[in-house]
Amino acid sequence: MKAKFIVVTGGVLSGLGKGVVTSSIGNLLKAQGYKVTAIKLDPYINVDAGTMRPTEHGEVWVTEDGGETDQDLGNYERFLDTNVMKNHSITTGQVYNTVIQKERNLEYNGQCVEVIPHIPLEIKRRILEVTKQTQADFVLLEVGGTVGDYQSILYLEAMRALKRELKDLLYVHVVYLPVPGNIGEMKTKPAQHSIRFLNEAGIQPDYIIARSTKPIDDTRREKFSFLCNVDTSSVFAAPDVDNIYRIPLVFEQQGLDKHILNKFGLRYKKNKNKLWKSLIKKINMLKQEVNIGIIGKYFDVGDFTLEDSYISVIEAVKHAAWANNVKAKIQWINAKDFEKDPKKIETLQQYHGLIVPGGFGSSGVEGKIKAVQYAREHKIPYLGLCYGLQMAVIEFARNVCGLKDAHTTEFNPHTKNPVVIILEGQKKLLEQKQYGASMRLGTYEALLKKESMVSKLYKSSHAKERHRHRYEVNPEYHSTLEQHGLMLSGMSPDGKLVEYIELPHHPFFVATQAHPEFTSRPLRPNPLFFGFLEAAKKKLKE
Repeated sequence: MKAKFIVVTGGVLSGLGKGVVTSSIGNLLKAQGYKVTAIKLDPYINVDAGTMRPTEHGEVWVTEDGGETDQDLGNYERFLDTNVMKNHSITTGQVYNTVIQKERNLEYNGQCVEVIPHIPLEIKRRILEVTKQTQADFVLLEVGGTVGDYQSILYLEAMRALKRELKDLLYVHVVYLPVPGNIGEMKTKPAQHSIRFLNEAGIQPDYIIARSTKPIDDTRREKFSFLCNVDTSSVFAAPDVDNIYRIPLVFEQQGLDKHILNKFGLRYKKNKNKLWKSLIKKINMLKQEVNIGIIGKYFDVGDFTLEDSYISVIEAVKHAAWANNVKAKIQWINAKDFEKDPKKIETLQQYHGLIVPGGFGSSGVEGKIKAVQYAREHKIPYLGLCYGLQMAVIEFARNVCGLKDAHTTEFNPHTKNPVVIILEGQKKLLEQKQYGASMRLGTYEALLKKESMVSKLYKSSHAKERHRHRYEVNPEYHSTLEQHGLMLSGMSPDGKLVEYIELPHHPFFVATQAHPEFTSRPLRPNPLFFGFLEAAKKKLKE
């Protein structure tokens, strides 16, 4: 069938959950038997998200083909259980880069190249290219930012023009309805203004998704209908929930999927999405809870904690916990606390599992190394991710191999025992200040040792996971580490790069140079996270 398009925009404020709304709609349409994909349209001038701090824009999601993108692509993959590629992330930086290059190459045949129409035309071209490549029945287009931001105007212009050309396109507008504490009444005025901004761009929403602390009532629906030219039946509630994976079912109960299919002239099939419903039912029944500590660094934003910096790790822990019939109580641990007060390291005893996730920079590094040592010596299940593998190697080299000054050249270029180093190719890129999209990115294969725990978890002699890093375990120290009992349980196919390590006589001490959190799905947890939560559950029973 000819592709249908659904454009999702947002108003009032950022962080509304447009990505979850987009993903939930896609989840329901996929359950109806359609092939669904999603594209994120980001108004920032960065070419990609790779050069942005996690505290600036949340986690950087890595696609299978090596794209560094907005974290919403992670939502798409988790809810749709479908891999999306780097061209599913379209940024203003990419668009302007292409238009300027085309102009330099005389591809506009001497025209005066202008913001309108050439920028919206390039946005549209990219969307249609992805549509052709994926052969999707439904293409979901999420416009980043909020309506009214001048950065988003060109994307709204592209969406308006797309509707005029394709016809099979509808608009979903996500708004926030505050309930001021001193009033106690749900207010629609900010949402009304955002819809008027949308109207000024030539777009009339087909559906309104009302985000709030509680479901929207009929009085507010009627107000939207009268003031915003939307049927009351086209206003849907998206109240706060304790689990974002419930959102597709919240929409299904209100008939959003049926409404959308009817609007496109397609038949709705009852009683779909059974596996998803079973998962939510199971989660609601779980009683046992394991304490998982994440020892990170990208938490602090003023007076607030930014959990989005590690959103994929959080979700991967949840997926694996549910598969092990437990809930995960995740707590944030600031590694710098162990540097300021060494006695605080004893607080780690309360956890059933510890994770050191990815990261860059020297802040808190010694605290992380102390935490790894505590997990190793006190038999607490440990999972190291990328940076977490490097910290584990440094700790083992110092405290087991006796190389007291062992370190990574990222933080100590003059260490006598550089157990973690930068590859020569990466060094040249940094010397030339080529930071963007220059790391080891995307999916790489690893060969696993037959007797290793990781091979049992993957049920295979090889594994493929996504990477995002520059530093590697120094090949000159491979034999020293192994002689002292560290198993290099997974290597690159050429045998040069360490991909997995583990301690054979530990309940669970596994680390990987990869980011396995990117391949975890609600119904298919990543094997490493599954094994880690399985070990944490055993620790709980002890």
